[in-house]
Formats: sequence, structure tokens, C-alpha cells
Amino acid sequence: MLEIDWKPEKKSSQPMYRQIVNFISDKIGSGDWTIGSRLPSQRDMAKAFGVNRSTVVTAMEELISYGILEGERGGGTKVASNTWSLLMSQPPDWNKYISSGHFKANVPEIQTINKLEFEPGYIRIGTGELAPSLYPSKLVGKIIRRLPDRILSLNYLGPLGLPELGKAVAERMKKEQNIDADPSQVLIASGSLQGLQLISVCMLKRGSNVYTEAPTYLKSLQIFQSAGMNLHGTPMDEEGIKYWSIKDPSRDSLLYTIPTHQNPTGIVMTQQRRQELLSFCQRQGLPMIEDDAYGQLWFDEKPPNAIKSMDKNGSVLYTGTISKTMAPGLRIGWIIGPEAVVYRLGDVKMQTDYGASSVSQWIMTELFTSGDYDAYLDWLRKELVARRDNALAALDKNFSDIATWNKPTGGFYIWLKFNRKVPINKIFAECLERDVLFNPGTVYDYTESNAIRISYAYADPDDFTKAMDVLADEVNRHYPDR
Repeated sequence: MLEIDWKPEKKSSQPMYRQIVNFISDKIGSGDWTIGSRLPSQRDMAKAFGVNRSTVVTAMEELISYGILEGERGGGTKVASNTWSLLMSQPPDWNKYISSGHFKANVPEIQTINKLEFEPGYIRIGTGELAPSLYPSKLVGKIIRRLPDRILSLNYLGPLGLPELGKAVAERMKKEQNIDADPSQVLIASGSLQGLQLISVCMLKRGSNVYTEAPTYLKSLQIFQSAGMNLHGTPMDEEGIKYWSIKDPSRDSLLYTIPTHQNPTGIVMTQQRRQELLSFCQRQGLPMIEDDAYGQLWFDEKPPNAIKSMDKNGSVLYTGTISKTMAPGLRIGWIIGPEAVVYRLGDVKMQTDYGASSVSQWIMTELFTSGDYDAYLDWLRKELVARRDNALAALDKNFSDIATWNKPTGGFYIWLKFNRKVPINKIFAECLERDVLFNPGTVYDYTESNAIRISYAYADPDDFTKAMDVLADEVNRHYPDR
């Protein structure tokens, strides 16, 4: 379904229906709207254009008479041609190319979220990043002012990234997580998400199996699926993934886990479960990807060390990032693993972007080695605790009798699960009409979900409270006996 984000100029001397005809013709002529694309209903178009339905009808009738559009049996209109009224200017049929690429499109809800997160006016209670107000601009400014004395050039860097940053990451991971890694085992990536993509394109065969927690953040992406791999969800309990549910994994498989402040549930895997999971994977010859995006964002008690800290035979690839603690725009993450693996990933990375931003790598080197980063993390944790407590109060006010949720001990997320079936995707659309944007649980789970991922990290606390009132109001429409 095509989206419309344009309105005719009401003060123009040109009739509004004519402006609509020209707008649609231009969209088709430029190739933005491809042959076979379906237009919204006349009622929805009238709402989008801000005109009467009769104006839309007039415009549609003219475009259909040209042969550009055609009505479909049972209602609806689609793009039929791009020739007659466009002075025989025929763009390529981009639909053919769009559908032939191997990288799968995001699910519709994720596409909507990705688009609307950049539109003003929405209260974003699902966004997995820090609020702009939490960005340490003064600290980053101070760091940047130091850089001229350290940076001798901004040329391309080697396959593993800036050596100084690789060394700083190795030292920090030893201090924080007791991970023994030489800098030669550290690859600097453009965010940990790129690390997953590199693994998907150069480490696994088509048809391989990827076992994950259920629900999981990885399910909301199309990285491994686009590379021809099969995702399999494994249930969790309060201690983490139930690894024993994985039966006879093939040799062309791996396991992906977020053991600390899991996304989206917030679960922290216990030390015992971590040991058991590693032992299971090693017995089965099942490599592991450990995603530790939220490991530094603990509140009152430091979680168990990373699974990688117990890995003595190189069976775990560990990914970290500063996207959740600092800013995703810096595009800095890292992968720790055997030298042969990280050099293979680094070789592929050189073929894709020739290295992460040199400036960002120098910024993070200075932050990690100066001591400023640790002081900043102490401050950030306190800020997130206050936001978490505000979120829990709002949830208790609105949902205590109809839902359950976790109390986060770190990270960003609350997994709000309703006690009975509600139409999550319909509520998602209804909340959008009232300028509230959340992440439906359906994008993370392998079966029909009855949950919502709530993030308290982005929205202003007052706005968050207002958004919870809106969400409760829409949920109540589907609880008539409440």
C-alpha cells in the first residue's frame, strides 16, 4: 500500500483535484510509485490530502481515463501504466528489481516504526535508544577538543580498526567482564548490528539454523533470514533460555543470545544457566553469538560476567557496542573472537565500508582511556533508574489488574504482557492515531504475542506518563467488562 505525505495547496489558483492528478502523475513518472502498486482507499486518500472525497473521486476518474490507474474488482485502485499522460516517458519497472534482491523487507510494523520515529509529534515509548537529553554533549565536546593532539591523520584504517581502540576495548572487557582477549582478537565494527550482518554473510551456509531466545530482538530483523538461514525460537524462564529444548542441532548451526537485560524481556540469565548453556553448546559443537549491548547498563547490582569470560576454546563470538550507552550515531561496536574469525570478518568489512568512522574510533579511544566514560556511566545509570521508576508507577496505575510486567534491573525495556488476548496490532494502529508509538510484541516473538515492548529510555517522563494513559484508554476498548 502506497503512503501519501503530501497535501495540495488550498490557496493555489489550480484546482485541488488537478494538483492531485499532477502529484500522482509525477510520483508514477519518477518511478517512486511502480506498476502494480495499490493506492489507499478514497476515504483514506481524502484524509491524507485534506480534501473532500468528491475531489479525490474526480482526480481518480481522470487518471483512470488516461490509463495510468485502474480500478480493481472488489474495490481499490492500482497503478496500471506509466506511459500515456507522461509524454511516453517510461521509467524502469523498479518493482522487478525491488523484489529480486535477496535482502528481505522489514515486517510492516517495523517499517512503520522506522518511518515514524523520525516524524515529529509522536511520543516514542518503544524506541531502543537514549533520549537526546541524556546525550553527554559537554563530555563529547571536551573529548573532541583533545583530539587534535592525538590524531595524526584520518586515513583508512586496517581490517580490525584503530589499534588504539582495539587495545582499549580489550583492556576494558578484561576489567568489566573478565574476558581475556588480545587486541588481535578484537574487530571494531560500525555498530554491533553490522557485526551480525558480517557473520551472516561470511560465516554460515544457506539453510543453516540459528537458535535464539523467544521472544528476541533478532526476530525483528531480517539479517539471517535474508542470508537464507532459519531462525528457531527457544522458550525462556526467569533464569534465561531453556537450552535443553534445542534437540539435535545440526553442525551448520549457531546460537544467538542476549544474556544480560535481554531485549525485549529484560531477563538477566543467571550464572548457573550461563555455565550450563556454554557447556551444552560446546558438547553439541554449537557456536554462540553473545550480544552484550546492555551489559554496562545495570542499576543496583552488577550482573554475572559475560559467557565469553568462561570460553576457553574460542566457541563464543562476543559483540559489544556504545550505541546504547552513548549514541548510536557514533556507529561503534566490537566483536571479540578467535583471530582467524575476526580477520575473516574484518576482510569482509573492508569490502563493504572500508572501516568504521576514524573520528568516532578516536573519540571512543579517548573516552575509554581517560576515565571519563566510567563517571558518565555512573550518572547515566541513576538517570535511567529514575525513568524506570516513573514507568513502573505509570504501569501500576493503568494495568495492574489486566497485565504483568518485569521490573528491570538494567537496560531499557519492560515487557508488558496482557492477561488475556488483545489485538496488539490493532491497538498499535489506534495509538498511532493519537500520536503514541510503541513496539508490538509480535515483531519479536515466533508465535502470536500478547505483549508490548516498552522503553523508558527515550520519552520524557511526563510524556511517557501521558502515553501510558493513551495506551490504557485504547486497551480498555478491548476490555469491555473492565
